Amino acid sequence: MVLVEENGHKNGEEEYAQDGAVDLKGRPVLRSKSGRWKACSFILVYEIFERLEYQGIAANLVIYLTRELHQGTVKASNNVTNWSGTVWMTPILGAYVADAYLGQFWTFLIGTSIYLMGMILLTLVVSLRALRASPCTNNGEDCSDASSMKVGMFYLALYVIAVGNGGTKPNISTLGAGQFDEFEPKEKAQKLSFFNWWVFGTFIGYLISETVVVYIQDNVGWSLGYGLLTVGLGISILVFLLGVPFYRHKLPSGSPFTKMAKVILAAFTKWKVPLPDDPNDLYELSLEEYTKKGIHKIDHTSSLRCLDKAAVKSGITKRPWTLCRVTQVEETKQIVKLLPLLLVTFIPSIISSQIHTLFIKQGTTLDRSMGPHFSIPPACLTVFTTIFMLISIVLYDRCFVPAIRRYTKNPRGITMLQRFGVGLVLHVVITITACLAERKRLSVARENGIVGKKEIVPLSVFILLPQFGLMGLADVFVGISKQEFFYDQTPEGMKSLGASFFTTSMGVGNFLSSILLTTVSNITKEHGQGWILDNLNVSHLDYYYGFLAVLAFLNLIFFWFVAKFYVYNVEVNQKSQDNNVNS
Repeated sequence: MVLVEENGHKNGEEEYAQDGAVDLKGRPVLRSKSGRWKACSFILVYEIFERLEYQGIAANLVIYLTRELHQGTVKASNNVTNWSGTVWMTPILGAYVADAYLGQFWTFLIGTSIYLMGMILLTLVVSLRALRASPCTNNGEDCSDASSMKVGMFYLALYVIAVGNGGTKPNISTLGAGQFDEFEPKEKAQKLSFFNWWVFGTFIGYLISETVVVYIQDNVGWSLGYGLLTVGLGISILVFLLGVPFYRHKLPSGSPFTKMAKVILAAFTKWKVPLPDDPNDLYELSLEEYTKKGIHKIDHTSSLRCLDKAAVKSGITKRPWTLCRVTQVEETKQIVKLLPLLLVTFIPSIISSQIHTLFIKQGTTLDRSMGPHFSIPPACLTVFTTIFMLISIVLYDRCFVPAIRRYTKNPRGITMLQRFGVGLVLHVVITITACLAERKRLSVARENGIVGKKEIVPLSVFILLPQFGLMGLADVFVGISKQEFFYDQTPEGMKSLGASFFTTSMGVGNFLSSILLTTVSNITKEHGQGWILDNLNVSHLDYYYGFLAVLAFLNLIFFWFVAKFYVYNVEVNQKSQDNNVNS
Protein backbone atom coordinates (compact mmCIF):
# COMPACT_ATOMS: atom_id res chain seq x y z
CA MET A 1 0.00 0.00 0.00
CA VAL A 2 1.14 3.58 -0.71
CA LEU A 3 0.41 6.53 1.57
CA VAL A 4 -2.22 8.95 0.34
CA GLU A 5 -1.32 12.51 -0.56
CA GLU A 6 -3.37 15.27 1.03
CA ASN A 7 -4.75 16.65 -2.21
CA GLY A 8 -6.09 13.20 -3.18
CA HIS A 9 -4.71 13.42 -6.74
CA LYS A 10 -4.80 10.56 -9.27
CA ASN A 11 -1.97 8.85 -11.08
CA GLY A 12 -3.08 6.94 -14.17
CA GLU A 13 -5.72 4.39 -13.23
CA GLU A 14 -4.81 4.50 -9.55
CA GLU A 15 -7.09 6.51 -7.28
CA TYR A 16 -6.17 7.86 -3.88
CA ALA A 17 -8.73 7.48 -1.08
CA GLN A 18 -10.28 10.81 -0.08
CA ASP A 19 -12.82 9.50 2.44
CA GLY A 20 -10.50 8.29 5.19
CA ALA A 21 -10.28 4.69 3.94
CA VAL A 22 -7.35 2.63 5.25
CA ASP A 23 -5.91 -0.85 4.99
CA LEU A 24 -5.99 -3.39 7.84
CA LYS A 25 -2.89 -1.80 9.37
CA GLY A 26 -4.55 1.60 9.50
CA ARG A 27 -2.56 3.12 6.63
CA PRO A 28 -4.27 5.34 4.02
CA VAL A 29 -4.69 3.42 0.81
CA LEU A 30 -3.90 3.86 -2.84
CA ARG A 31 -6.42 1.90 -4.87
CA SER A 32 -6.78 1.05 -8.53
CA LYS A 33 -10.09 0.61 -10.34
CA SER A 34 -9.36 -3.08 -10.88
CA GLY A 35 -8.62 -3.53 -7.17
CA ARG A 36 -11.95 -1.96 -6.25
CA TRP A 37 -13.92 -4.33 -8.43
CA LYS A 38 -11.92 -7.34 -7.24
CA ALA A 39 -12.84 -6.46 -3.67
CA CYS A 40 -16.51 -6.15 -4.58
CA SER A 41 -16.40 -9.48 -6.41
CA PHE A 42 -15.09 -11.38 -3.38
CA ILE A 43 -17.71 -9.76 -1.15
CA LEU A 44 -20.56 -10.52 -3.55
CA VAL A 45 -19.49 -14.15 -3.93
CA TYR A 46 -19.52 -14.52 -0.14
CA GLU A 47 -23.00 -13.00 0.03
CA ILE A 48 -24.37 -15.40 -2.61
CA PHE A 49 -23.10 -18.41 -0.64
CA GLU A 50 -24.19 -17.03 2.72
CA ARG A 51 -27.71 -16.26 1.52
CA LEU A 52 -27.87 -19.80 0.17
CA GLU A 53 -27.14 -21.08 3.69
CA TYR A 54 -29.66 -18.82 5.40
CA GLN A 55 -32.48 -19.44 2.95
CA GLY A 56 -31.72 -23.16 2.96
CA ILE A 57 -32.73 -23.09 6.63
CA ALA A 58 -35.51 -20.48 6.56
CA ALA A 59 -37.38 -21.73 3.48
CA ASN A 60 -37.98 -25.23 4.86
CA LEU A 61 -37.94 -24.54 8.62
CA VAL A 62 -41.72 -24.61 9.06
CA ILE A 63 -41.80 -28.02 7.31
CA TYR A 64 -39.05 -29.40 9.59
CA LEU A 65 -40.85 -28.16 12.69
CA THR A 66 -44.19 -29.69 11.69
CA ARG A 67 -42.90 -32.97 10.20
CA GLU A 68 -39.88 -33.74 12.36
CA LEU A 69 -40.69 -32.00 15.66
CA HIS A 70 -44.49 -32.51 15.27
CA GLN A 71 -45.51 -28.91 16.01
CA GLY A 72 -48.89 -27.36 15.11
CA THR A 73 -49.47 -24.62 12.51
CA VAL A 74 -49.47 -21.63 14.86
CA LYS A 75 -46.62 -22.91 17.06
CA ALA A 76 -44.40 -23.81 14.10
CA SER A 77 -45.14 -20.51 12.32
CA ASN A 78 -44.36 -18.53 15.45
CA ASN A 79 -41.12 -20.43 16.03
CA VAL A 80 -40.05 -19.60 12.48
CA THR A 81 -40.84 -15.90 12.84
CA ASN A 82 -39.29 -15.73 16.33
CA TRP A 83 -36.05 -17.20 15.00
CA SER A 84 -36.16 -14.97 11.91
CA GLY A 85 -36.85 -11.98 14.15
CA THR A 86 -33.78 -12.80 16.23
CA VAL A 87 -31.68 -13.22 13.08
CA TRP A 88 -32.73 -9.77 11.93
CA MET A 89 -32.42 -8.07 15.36
CA THR A 90 -28.94 -9.21 16.41
CA PRO A 91 -27.35 -6.95 13.74
CA ILE A 92 -28.04 -4.01 16.08
CA LEU A 93 -25.37 -5.44 18.39
CA GLY A 94 -23.10 -6.23 15.45
CA ALA A 95 -23.42 -2.69 14.13
CA TYR A 96 -22.65 -1.24 17.57
CA VAL A 97 -19.51 -3.34 17.97
CA ALA A 98 -18.34 -2.46 14.44
CA ASP A 99 -18.92 1.28 14.72
CA ALA A 100 -17.60 1.63 18.27
CA TYR A 101 -14.77 -0.89 18.63
CA LEU A 102 -13.70 -3.46 16.05
CA GLY A 103 -14.67 -2.02 12.67
CA GLN A 104 -16.71 -3.75 10.00
CA PHE A 105 -14.09 -6.28 8.86
CA TRP A 106 -13.19 -7.82 12.23
CA THR A 107 -16.78 -7.81 13.50
CA PHE A 108 -17.84 -9.57 10.32
CA LEU A 109 -15.04 -12.15 10.58
CA ILE A 110 -15.96 -13.03 14.18
CA GLY A 111 -19.65 -13.19 13.28
CA THR A 112 -19.18 -15.50 10.32
CA SER A 113 -17.00 -17.83 12.44
CA ILE A 114 -19.82 -18.13 15.00
CA TYR A 115 -22.23 -18.68 12.10
CA LEU A 116 -20.12 -21.58 10.85
CA MET A 117 -20.06 -23.19 14.32
CA GLY A 118 -23.85 -22.96 14.44
CA MET A 119 -24.16 -24.62 11.04
CA ILE A 120 -21.88 -27.48 12.12
CA LEU A 121 -23.98 -27.98 15.27
CA LEU A 122 -27.24 -27.90 13.27
CA THR A 123 -25.92 -30.55 10.88
CA LEU A 124 -24.99 -32.79 13.81
CA VAL A 125 -28.40 -32.33 15.47
CA VAL A 126 -30.35 -33.44 12.37
CA SER A 127 -27.87 -36.26 11.63
CA LEU A 128 -27.34 -38.04 14.96
CA ARG A 129 -30.15 -40.41 15.92
CA ALA A 130 -29.78 -39.56 19.62
CA LEU A 131 -30.64 -35.92 18.86
CA ARG A 132 -33.49 -36.48 16.38
CA ALA A 133 -37.16 -36.72 17.37
CA SER A 134 -38.89 -40.11 17.04
CA PRO A 135 -40.74 -40.52 13.72
CA CYS A 136 -44.53 -40.66 13.55
CA THR A 137 -46.32 -44.01 13.23
CA ASN A 138 -49.68 -45.17 11.81
CA ASN A 139 -49.20 -43.30 8.52
CA GLY A 140 -48.22 -40.13 10.30
CA GLU A 141 -51.27 -40.01 12.57
CA ASP A 142 -49.55 -40.91 15.86
CA CYS A 143 -46.75 -38.47 16.69
CA SER A 144 -45.13 -38.11 20.08
CA ASP A 145 -43.65 -34.79 21.15
CA ALA A 146 -39.88 -34.53 20.88
CA SER A 147 -38.03 -34.44 24.20
CA SER A 148 -36.98 -31.11 25.65
CA MET A 149 -33.31 -32.00 25.20
CA LYS A 150 -33.71 -32.75 21.48
CA VAL A 151 -35.77 -29.63 20.83
CA GLY A 152 -33.34 -27.59 22.92
CA MET A 153 -30.31 -28.75 20.93
CA PHE A 154 -32.05 -27.88 17.65
CA TYR A 155 -32.92 -24.40 18.87
CA LEU A 156 -29.44 -23.92 20.34
CA ALA A 157 -27.98 -24.47 16.88
CA LEU A 158 -30.50 -22.10 15.30
CA TYR A 159 -29.81 -19.31 17.77
CA VAL A 160 -26.02 -19.68 17.53
CA ILE A 161 -26.54 -19.07 13.82
CA ALA A 162 -28.68 -16.03 14.69
CA VAL A 163 -25.87 -14.60 16.85
CA GLY A 164 -23.39 -15.12 14.02
CA ASN A 165 -25.71 -13.34 11.62
CA GLY A 166 -25.62 -10.37 13.96
CA GLY A 167 -21.96 -9.84 13.13
CA THR A 168 -22.31 -10.43 9.39
CA LYS A 169 -25.54 -8.80 8.22
CA PRO A 170 -24.89 -5.12 9.05
CA ASN A 171 -21.22 -5.22 8.10
CA ILE A 172 -20.84 -7.18 4.87
CA SER A 173 -23.11 -4.84 2.88
CA THR A 174 -21.54 -1.69 4.34
CA LEU A 175 -18.06 -3.12 3.73
CA GLY A 176 -19.06 -3.65 0.10
CA ALA A 177 -20.51 -0.17 -0.30
CA GLY A 178 -17.45 1.23 1.45
CA GLN A 179 -15.26 0.13 -1.47
CA PHE A 180 -16.58 3.19 -3.33
CA ASP A 181 -15.23 6.63 -2.46
CA GLU A 182 -18.01 9.13 -1.58
CA PHE A 183 -15.85 12.00 -2.88
CA GLU A 184 -15.34 10.50 -6.34
CA PRO A 185 -18.33 11.30 -8.61
CA LYS A 186 -17.71 8.25 -10.82
CA GLU A 187 -17.53 5.89 -7.86
CA LYS A 188 -20.60 7.43 -6.25
CA ALA A 189 -22.51 6.92 -9.48
CA GLN A 190 -21.39 3.28 -9.58
CA LYS A 191 -22.60 2.81 -6.01
CA LEU A 192 -26.14 3.82 -7.04
CA SER A 193 -26.51 0.38 -8.65
CA PHE A 194 -24.58 -1.43 -5.94
CA PHE A 195 -27.58 -2.32 -3.77
CA ASN A 196 -29.57 -3.48 -6.81
CA TRP A 197 -26.87 -5.94 -7.78
CA TRP A 198 -26.18 -6.79 -4.15
CA VAL A 199 -29.75 -7.95 -3.75
CA PHE A 200 -29.55 -9.66 -7.15
CA GLY A 201 -26.62 -11.72 -5.83
CA THR A 202 -28.44 -12.64 -2.64
CA PHE A 203 -31.41 -13.86 -4.61
CA ILE A 204 -29.16 -16.06 -6.76
CA GLY A 205 -28.30 -17.79 -3.48
CA TYR A 206 -32.00 -17.95 -2.64
CA LEU A 207 -32.80 -19.50 -6.02
CA ILE A 208 -30.35 -22.36 -5.50
CA SER A 209 -31.47 -23.03 -1.94
CA GLU A 210 -35.19 -22.94 -2.80
CA THR A 211 -34.78 -25.52 -5.55
CA VAL A 212 -31.78 -27.82 -5.14
CA VAL A 213 -31.32 -27.63 -1.35
CA VAL A 214 -35.03 -27.84 -0.50
CA TYR A 215 -35.47 -30.81 -2.82
CA ILE A 216 -32.54 -32.63 -1.18
CA GLN A 217 -33.92 -31.91 2.30
CA ASP A 218 -37.40 -33.22 1.41
CA ASN A 219 -36.44 -36.19 -0.73
CA VAL A 220 -32.92 -37.28 0.25
CA GLY A 221 -32.50 -36.22 3.85
CA TRP A 222 -32.01 -33.33 6.22
CA SER A 223 -28.48 -34.48 7.05
CA LEU A 224 -27.22 -34.08 3.50
CA GLY A 225 -29.21 -30.90 2.98
CA TYR A 226 -27.77 -29.12 6.01
CA GLY A 227 -24.34 -30.70 5.46
CA LEU A 228 -24.08 -29.13 2.00
CA LEU A 229 -25.06 -25.77 3.46
CA THR A 230 -22.30 -26.04 6.08
CA VAL A 231 -19.68 -26.86 3.45
CA GLY A 232 -20.94 -23.98 1.30
CA LEU A 233 -20.55 -21.52 4.18
CA GLY A 234 -17.00 -22.71 4.79
CA ILE A 235 -16.16 -22.16 1.12
CA SER A 236 -17.69 -18.67 1.19
CA ILE A 237 -15.50 -17.68 4.15
CA LEU A 238 -12.40 -18.82 2.29
CA VAL A 239 -13.47 -16.82 -0.77
CA PHE A 240 -13.96 -13.73 1.38
CA LEU A 241 -10.49 -14.10 2.91
CA LEU A 242 -8.94 -14.21 -0.58
CA GLY A 243 -10.04 -10.62 -1.02
CA VAL A 244 -8.29 -9.28 2.10
CA PRO A 245 -5.43 -7.60 0.14
CA PHE A 246 -7.95 -5.58 -1.87
CA TYR A 247 -10.37 -4.35 0.81
CA ARG A 248 -10.49 -0.74 1.98
CA HIS A 249 -11.73 -0.13 5.52
CA LYS A 250 -13.15 2.65 7.67
CA LEU A 251 -11.76 3.09 11.18
CA PRO A 252 -14.27 2.79 14.07
CA SER A 253 -15.59 6.24 14.85
CA GLY A 254 -17.05 5.60 18.31
CA SER A 255 -20.40 4.36 19.52
CA PRO A 256 -23.25 6.06 17.62
CA PHE A 257 -25.51 5.56 20.65
CA THR A 258 -23.05 7.44 22.86
CA LYS A 259 -22.85 10.28 20.32
CA MET A 260 -26.63 10.63 20.19
CA ALA A 261 -26.99 10.33 23.96
CA LYS A 262 -24.54 13.23 24.41
CA VAL A 263 -26.53 15.46 22.06
CA ILE A 264 -29.89 14.64 23.64
CA LEU A 265 -28.55 15.13 27.20
CA ALA A 266 -26.81 18.39 26.29
CA ALA A 267 -29.98 19.73 24.62
CA PHE A 268 -32.09 18.70 27.61
CA THR A 269 -29.64 20.27 30.08
CA LYS A 270 -29.85 23.61 28.22
CA TRP A 271 -33.54 23.54 27.34
CA LYS A 272 -34.05 27.00 28.88
CA VAL A 273 -31.09 28.53 27.01
CA PRO A 274 -32.25 30.60 23.99
CA LEU A 275 -30.98 29.75 20.52
CA PRO A 276 -28.87 32.36 18.71
CA ASP A 277 -30.40 34.07 15.69
CA ASP A 278 -27.36 33.20 13.58
CA PRO A 279 -26.58 29.44 13.30
CA ASN A 280 -22.92 30.37 12.78
CA ASP A 281 -22.82 31.24 16.50
CA LEU A 282 -23.29 27.57 17.38
CA TYR A 283 -20.22 25.58 18.37
CA GLU A 284 -18.45 23.91 15.43
CA LEU A 285 -14.96 23.10 14.20
CA SER A 286 -13.54 24.46 10.95
CA LEU A 287 -13.67 22.52 7.69
CA GLU A 288 -9.88 22.22 7.75
CA GLU A 289 -9.99 20.47 11.12
CA TYR A 290 -12.51 17.95 9.81
CA THR A 291 -10.41 17.36 6.70
CA LYS A 292 -7.33 16.63 8.81
CA LYS A 293 -9.31 14.08 10.82
CA GLY A 294 -10.65 12.46 7.63
CA ILE A 295 -14.29 12.82 8.69
CA HIS A 296 -17.27 14.62 7.19
CA LYS A 297 -18.53 18.02 8.30
CA ILE A 298 -22.31 18.41 8.19
CA ASP A 299 -23.82 21.85 7.75
CA HIS A 300 -26.56 23.13 10.04
CA THR A 301 -30.18 22.47 9.06
CA SER A 302 -33.38 24.03 10.37
CA SER A 303 -35.10 20.75 11.28
CA LEU A 304 -35.48 19.60 14.90
CA ARG A 305 -34.21 22.94 16.21
CA CYS A 306 -34.69 21.79 19.80
CA LEU A 307 -31.55 19.67 19.43
CA ASP A 308 -29.54 22.72 18.33
CA LYS A 309 -29.36 23.74 21.99
CA ALA A 310 -26.71 21.05 22.43
CA ALA A 311 -24.37 23.27 20.36
CA VAL A 312 -25.17 26.53 22.17
CA LYS A 313 -22.15 27.96 23.97
CA SER A 314 -23.23 28.96 27.46
CA GLY A 315 -21.93 29.21 31.01
CA ILE A 316 -22.56 25.55 31.83
CA THR A 317 -20.65 24.09 28.88
CA LYS A 318 -17.62 23.36 31.06
CA ARG A 319 -19.55 20.45 32.57
CA PRO A 320 -19.23 17.06 30.78
CA TRP A 321 -21.76 16.27 28.05
CA THR A 322 -23.07 19.83 27.82
CA LEU A 323 -21.58 21.03 24.51
CA CYS A 324 -21.64 19.26 21.14
CA ARG A 325 -20.48 20.27 17.71
CA VAL A 326 -23.07 21.16 15.04
CA THR A 327 -21.98 18.09 13.08
CA GLN A 328 -22.74 15.86 16.08
CA VAL A 329 -26.15 17.49 16.41
CA GLU A 330 -26.89 17.03 12.72
CA GLU A 331 -25.88 13.36 12.89
CA THR A 332 -28.41 12.86 15.67
CA LYS A 333 -31.05 14.73 13.66
CA GLN A 334 -30.47 12.44 10.70
CA ILE A 335 -31.05 9.35 12.85
CA VAL A 336 -34.13 10.80 14.58
CA LYS A 337 -35.64 11.70 11.18
CA LEU A 338 -35.46 8.03 10.19
CA LEU A 339 -37.48 6.70 13.14
CA PRO A 340 -40.97 7.40 11.70
CA LEU A 341 -39.95 5.70 8.47
CA LEU A 342 -38.58 2.78 10.45
CA LEU A 343 -42.08 2.38 11.94
CA VAL A 344 -43.52 2.29 8.41
CA THR A 345 -41.39 -0.75 7.54
CA PHE A 346 -42.83 -3.04 10.21
CA ILE A 347 -46.11 -3.93 8.45
CA PRO A 348 -44.36 -4.84 5.15
CA SER A 349 -42.05 -7.11 7.17
CA ILE A 350 -45.06 -8.82 8.76
CA ILE A 351 -46.49 -9.50 5.31
CA SER A 352 -43.15 -10.71 3.94
CA SER A 353 -42.80 -13.19 6.81
CA GLN A 354 -45.86 -15.07 5.56
CA ILE A 355 -43.75 -16.45 2.68
CA HIS A 356 -41.97 -18.88 5.00
CA THR A 357 -44.97 -19.73 7.17
CA LEU A 358 -48.63 -19.58 6.12
CA PHE A 359 -47.98 -19.37 2.38
CA ILE A 360 -46.01 -22.62 2.54
CA LYS A 361 -48.58 -24.28 4.80
CA GLN A 362 -51.22 -23.43 2.18
CA GLY A 363 -49.07 -25.20 -0.39
CA THR A 364 -49.04 -28.42 1.64
CA THR A 365 -52.83 -28.72 1.19
CA LEU A 366 -52.83 -28.35 -2.63
CA ASP A 367 -52.01 -30.63 -5.55
CA ARG A 368 -48.26 -30.28 -6.09
CA SER A 369 -47.75 -33.00 -8.66
CA MET A 370 -45.94 -32.29 -11.91
CA GLY A 371 -46.34 -35.47 -13.92
CA PRO A 372 -46.69 -38.97 -12.50
CA HIS A 373 -43.33 -39.13 -10.71
CA PHE A 374 -42.56 -35.67 -9.39
CA SER A 375 -44.14 -33.54 -6.67
CA ILE A 376 -43.03 -29.99 -5.84
CA PRO A 377 -41.71 -29.69 -2.25
CA PRO A 378 -43.85 -27.09 -0.42
CA ALA A 379 -40.87 -24.84 0.36
CA CYS A 380 -39.97 -24.72 -3.35
CA LEU A 381 -42.91 -22.37 -3.80
CA THR A 382 -40.65 -19.56 -2.57
CA VAL A 383 -38.66 -19.93 -5.77
CA PHE A 384 -41.47 -18.05 -7.53
CA THR A 385 -40.68 -15.05 -5.33
CA THR A 386 -37.00 -15.30 -6.20
CA ILE A 387 -37.57 -15.70 -9.95
CA PHE A 388 -39.88 -12.69 -10.10
CA MET A 389 -37.37 -10.75 -8.03
CA LEU A 390 -34.45 -11.57 -10.32
CA ILE A 391 -36.35 -10.70 -13.49
CA SER A 392 -37.83 -7.52 -12.02
CA ILE A 393 -34.54 -6.18 -10.68
CA VAL A 394 -32.86 -6.49 -14.08
CA LEU A 395 -35.80 -4.80 -15.83
CA TYR A 396 -35.88 -2.09 -13.20
CA ASP A 397 -32.16 -1.32 -13.30
CA ARG A 398 -31.63 -1.68 -17.06
CA CYS A 399 -34.95 -0.52 -18.52
CA PHE A 400 -37.09 1.44 -16.09
CA VAL A 401 -34.39 3.62 -14.49
CA PRO A 402 -32.76 4.79 -17.78
CA ALA A 403 -36.19 5.51 -19.29
CA ILE A 404 -37.66 7.45 -16.37
CA ARG A 405 -34.35 9.25 -15.67
CA ARG A 406 -34.85 11.29 -18.85
CA TYR A 407 -37.91 12.92 -17.33
CA THR A 408 -37.06 13.09 -13.63
CA LYS A 409 -33.34 13.93 -14.03
CA ASN A 410 -32.82 11.80 -10.92
CA PRO A 411 -29.83 9.38 -11.18
CA ARG A 412 -32.00 6.75 -9.45
CA GLY A 413 -34.92 7.32 -11.82
CA ILE A 414 -37.34 7.93 -8.97
CA THR A 415 -36.57 8.86 -5.38
CA MET A 416 -35.99 6.19 -2.76
CA LEU A 417 -39.24 7.03 -0.98
CA GLN A 418 -41.24 6.96 -4.22
CA ARG A 419 -39.84 3.52 -4.90
CA PHE A 420 -40.71 2.45 -1.37
CA GLY A 421 -44.25 3.76 -1.78
CA VAL A 422 -44.81 1.67 -4.91
CA GLY A 423 -43.79 -1.39 -2.92
CA LEU A 424 -46.31 -0.56 -0.18
CA VAL A 425 -49.08 -0.39 -2.79
CA LEU A 426 -47.99 -3.82 -4.01
CA HIS A 427 -48.24 -5.19 -0.46
CA VAL A 428 -51.89 -4.18 -0.36
CA VAL A 429 -52.38 -6.00 -3.67
CA ILE A 430 -50.52 -9.08 -2.39
CA THR A 431 -52.67 -9.50 0.71
CA ILE A 432 -55.87 -9.08 -1.31
CA THR A 433 -54.58 -11.64 -3.84
CA ALA A 434 -53.71 -14.11 -1.06
CA CYS A 435 -57.18 -13.63 0.43
CA LEU A 436 -58.90 -14.37 -2.89
CA ALA A 437 -56.69 -17.44 -3.54
CA GLU A 438 -57.50 -18.85 -0.10
CA ARG A 439 -61.22 -18.27 -0.61
CA LYS A 440 -60.98 -20.26 -3.84
CA ARG A 441 -59.08 -23.08 -2.07
CA LEU A 442 -61.66 -23.30 0.71
CA SER A 443 -64.49 -23.22 -1.82
CA VAL A 444 -63.06 -26.21 -3.70
CA ALA A 445 -62.48 -28.02 -0.39
CA ARG A 446 -66.13 -27.56 0.61
CA GLU A 447 -67.37 -28.63 -2.81
CA ASN A 448 -65.45 -31.89 -2.50
CA GLY A 449 -66.27 -32.49 1.16
CA ILE A 450 -62.64 -32.21 2.21
CA VAL A 451 -62.29 -31.58 5.95
CA GLY A 452 -59.39 -33.85 6.94
CA LYS A 453 -56.16 -32.33 8.24
CA LYS A 454 -53.96 -34.08 5.70
CA GLU A 455 -56.42 -34.30 2.81
CA ILE A 456 -55.26 -32.68 -0.42
CA VAL A 457 -57.55 -30.18 -2.12
CA PRO A 458 -57.90 -31.02 -5.86
CA LEU A 459 -56.58 -27.62 -6.92
CA SER A 460 -53.20 -26.87 -8.49
CA VAL A 461 -50.60 -25.34 -6.18
CA PHE A 462 -49.97 -22.79 -8.93
CA ILE A 463 -53.01 -20.87 -7.71
CA LEU A 464 -50.54 -19.46 -5.16
CA LEU A 465 -48.17 -18.27 -7.91
CA PRO A 466 -49.56 -14.67 -7.98
CA GLN A 467 -49.01 -14.01 -4.27
CA PHE A 468 -45.49 -15.49 -4.33
CA GLY A 469 -44.60 -13.73 -7.58
CA LEU A 470 -45.97 -10.34 -6.51
CA MET A 471 -43.94 -10.62 -3.31
CA GLY A 472 -40.79 -10.84 -5.43
CA LEU A 473 -41.86 -7.78 -7.41
CA ALA A 474 -42.61 -5.89 -4.18
CA ASP A 475 -39.12 -6.70 -2.88
CA VAL A 476 -37.62 -4.85 -5.83
CA PHE A 477 -39.33 -1.72 -4.53
CA VAL A 478 -39.62 -2.20 -0.75
CA GLY A 479 -36.63 -4.42 0.05
CA ILE A 480 -33.97 -2.70 -2.02
CA SER A 481 -35.16 0.87 -1.44
CA LYS A 482 -35.36 0.23 2.31
CA GLN A 483 -31.78 -1.06 2.44
CA GLU A 484 -30.46 1.72 0.22
CA PHE A 485 -32.43 4.42 2.03
CA PHE A 486 -31.25 3.58 5.53
CA TYR A 487 -27.65 3.29 4.33
CA ASP A 488 -27.78 6.50 2.31
CA GLN A 489 -29.55 8.67 4.89
CA THR A 490 -27.41 7.81 7.93
CA PRO A 491 -24.28 9.83 8.76
CA GLU A 492 -20.97 8.60 7.41
CA GLY A 493 -19.71 7.39 10.81
CA MET A 494 -22.91 5.44 11.49
CA LYS A 495 -23.32 3.39 8.31
CA SER A 496 -23.40 0.07 10.16
CA LEU A 497 -26.18 1.46 12.36
CA GLY A 498 -28.04 2.46 9.20
CA ALA A 499 -27.67 -1.06 7.83
CA SER A 500 -28.99 -2.42 11.12
CA PHE A 501 -32.13 -0.28 10.69
CA PHE A 502 -32.94 -2.43 7.66
CA THR A 503 -32.47 -5.62 9.62
CA THR A 504 -34.32 -4.20 12.63
CA SER A 505 -37.39 -3.58 10.48
CA MET A 506 -37.31 -7.24 9.45
CA GLY A 507 -36.73 -8.45 13.00
CA VAL A 508 -39.49 -6.40 14.60
CA GLY A 509 -41.82 -7.37 11.75
CA ASN A 510 -41.21 -11.07 12.40
CA PHE A 511 -41.80 -10.71 16.14
CA LEU A 512 -44.96 -8.71 15.49
CA SER A 513 -46.08 -11.45 13.11
CA SER A 514 -45.78 -14.00 15.93
CA ILE A 515 -47.73 -11.76 18.30
CA LEU A 516 -50.38 -10.99 15.69
CA LEU A 517 -50.83 -14.63 14.63
CA THR A 518 -51.15 -15.84 18.22
CA THR A 519 -53.55 -13.06 19.20
CA VAL A 520 -55.81 -13.52 16.20
CA SER A 521 -55.78 -17.30 16.60
CA ASN A 522 -56.72 -17.13 20.29
CA ILE A 523 -59.40 -14.45 19.89
CA THR A 524 -61.10 -16.16 16.96
CA LYS A 525 -61.09 -19.51 18.79
CA GLU A 526 -62.81 -17.91 21.77
CA HIS A 527 -65.45 -16.17 19.66
CA GLY A 528 -66.39 -18.83 17.14
CA GLN A 529 -64.49 -20.77 14.49
CA GLY A 530 -60.74 -20.17 14.64
CA TRP A 531 -59.16 -18.45 11.68
CA ILE A 532 -55.82 -20.30 11.98
CA LEU A 533 -56.05 -23.95 13.06
CA ASP A 534 -53.72 -26.92 12.57
CA ASN A 535 -56.27 -28.14 10.00
CA LEU A 536 -56.21 -25.46 7.30
CA ASN A 537 -59.13 -27.11 5.49
CA VAL A 538 -61.49 -25.94 8.23
CA SER A 539 -59.68 -22.67 9.00
CA HIS A 540 -60.26 -19.18 7.62
CA LEU A 541 -56.90 -17.92 6.45
CA ASP A 542 -58.82 -15.75 3.97
CA TYR A 543 -60.09 -13.65 6.88
CA TYR A 544 -56.58 -13.33 8.26
CA TYR A 545 -55.20 -12.20 4.90
CA GLY A 546 -58.04 -9.70 4.64
CA PHE A 547 -57.04 -8.35 8.05
CA LEU A 548 -53.44 -7.97 6.82
CA ALA A 549 -54.74 -6.10 3.76
CA VAL A 550 -56.44 -3.55 6.03
CA LEU A 551 -53.21 -3.11 8.02
CA ALA A 552 -51.23 -2.68 4.78
CA PHE A 553 -53.63 0.01 3.56
CA LEU A 554 -53.52 1.94 6.84
CA ASN A 555 -49.71 1.70 6.79
CA LEU A 556 -49.70 3.12 3.24
CA ILE A 557 -51.64 6.18 4.45
CA PHE A 558 -49.21 6.62 7.36
CA PHE A 559 -46.27 6.38 4.95
CA TRP A 560 -47.76 9.06 2.68
CA PHE A 561 -48.03 11.42 5.64
CA VAL A 562 -44.45 10.75 6.86
CA ALA A 563 -42.86 10.89 3.39
CA LYS A 564 -44.59 14.18 2.60
CA PHE A 565 -42.61 15.94 5.33
CA TYR A 566 -39.30 14.09 4.99
CA VAL A 567 -36.32 16.14 3.77
CA TYR A 568 -33.40 14.23 2.23
CA ASN A 569 -29.88 14.85 3.48
CA VAL A 570 -27.58 16.91 1.29
CA GLU A 571 -25.21 14.54 -0.49
CA VAL A 572 -21.46 14.70 0.05
CA ASN A 573 -20.69 15.77 -3.51
CA GLN A 574 -23.22 18.58 -3.35
CA LYS A 575 -21.79 19.84 -0.08
CA SER A 576 -18.29 19.75 -1.54
CA GLN A 577 -19.43 21.73 -4.57
CA ASP A 578 -21.14 24.31 -2.36
CA ASN A 579 -18.02 24.68 -0.23
CA ASN A 580 -15.88 25.18 -3.34
CA VAL A 581 -18.25 27.88 -4.61
CA ASN A 582 -18.29 29.64 -1.25
CA SER A 583 -14.53 29.54 -1.00
